[in-house]
Amino acid sequence: QGVLVPGLGTFAVVHEQINGTEEVYVVRRPVFQLDMDMSCLQELVFPTVMMPGDVEIMPLDYWWLSQTNSLPPDVVRGCVEETILLYSFQLRDRQHPAFAFENIGILSCQDNVLCMQFHCSCIAGLESHDTWVALLLT
Repeated sequence: QGVLVPGLGTFAVVHEQINGTEEVYVVRRPVFQLDMDMSCLQELVFPTVMMPGDVEIMPLDYWWLSQTNSLPPDVVRGCVEETILLYSFQLRDRQHPAFAFENIGILSCQDNVLCMQFHCSCIAGLESHDTWVALLLT
């Protein structure tokens, strides 16, 4: 399943098969597909991530988020939208702040490359059997 954060991109978990020398590994790993206004990304490079066609993409659940912080869903939606708008303006102005997602990872820009770096704990939480393979792939 994937989650679409409007104006920013889609987070998803994909299954990937890797052929080792003695066995085949199938691991679950996180991916992020950027979906921002291209005018914000001038002169920036970002990796192309192909989301498999069988991944169900759901919109960000503002009601669920509101339950975690006791704010009304419309306030949560406004905070998310304003934060993404601020981030896009900063990118457009050639500022390159890091955008941290708690317990997930950091969207950062280094040497004009904008990419998502997932926390090891996020990857390990998704793949408990072949954690090292998933870490290496991600």
